[in-house]
Amino acid sequence: MQTIVFENKPKIVATGSIAGPKECQGVVGKFVDKTLQDDTFNEETYEKAERKMLLFAIEKAIENAGLKEADVRMLVAGDLLNQIISASFAAREFAIPFLGVYGACSTLSESIAIAASLVNAGYIENAVAATGSHFSSAERQYRYPLELGCTRPPQSQWTVTGAGAALIANAGSRVAITSATIGKVIDYGVTDVNNMGCAMAPSARDTILAHLKDTGRDASYYDLIVTGDLGALGSRVLKDLLWEKGVDVQGNHIDCGEIVYNVIEDEFQGGSGAGCSAVVFGSYIFDKLRKREVNKVLLCATGALLSTVSSGQGESIPCITHAVAIENV
Repeated sequence: MQTIVFENKPKIVATGSIAGPKECQGVVGKFVDKTLQDDTFNEETYEKAERKMLLFAIEKAIENAGLKEADVRMLVAGDLLNQIISASFAAREFAIPFLGVYGACSTLSESIAIAASLVNAGYIENAVAATGSHFSSAERQYRYPLELGCTRPPQSQWTVTGAGAALIANAGSRVAITSATIGKVIDYGVTDVNNMGCAMAPSARDTILAHLKDTGRDASYYDLIVTGDLGALGSRVLKDLLWEKGVDVQGNHIDCGEIVYNVIEDEFQGGSGAGCSAVVFGSYIFDKLRKREVNKVLLCATGALLSTVSSGQGESIPCITHAVAIENV
């Protein structure tokens, strides 16, 4: 009911990724295309640095695919900032048709699903799906000015500074997108804006269960079931919620937010942000797929659809998760 099965199996030909110095101390460090020496990326503002990172990731994905800008038929991208300015301003540097999307931290899987749908249907030959985030720009927009030096509560996460892009085409790789499950907006009434993991975990459960039901698969079918940025706490909540429904993912679930940093205790519950799943998938996980160290991955990027306005008005946090099945064929 929620899943699109791609008969033509669009391929992920290449990815591009970039991450900040803190992020590259962790698992993604030796897999990203570029490690930043500082999070300003030689720009005057953090917002401009975020835009530049996204621009780099898109260009790198095209280059790694052995293509030129003129060969690309569509750019599907988004970010966390108001009016998705990072994606839109990056897109103005290309002469490529652009679809701007917003799914908060679920933007990676949303953009991949849209791009794969267009390629699978034969409307376009290829497309780039991309997203990113920056700790300092996200803090400025969603929380408090950095200058205040506010104390972070133990349930909080650290927005990943980084960006990732994937070039999707009808041929050129054995790494294929075989299906996509479009999530529903789920709200369990969580109002703590620092507790993103617990807010998003129910939406991850809903989408994973829908995917397994629609495809007739068991969770054990996948070598990895990857969530976006639930963090350590949210990841444990998801496993418990799935266990209640008779689905065991203890042996094959990882969370990008939980593994992105080297020492999670220093970063509270781990990473978050649109760049979290984009960086981890675009470097570490895609490398494993290319080397056939894993062959079947369900990528479930999670997003909290809140704003400072909605939180200030006492609203709870609606969340969404989109899933894409990526397999070696």
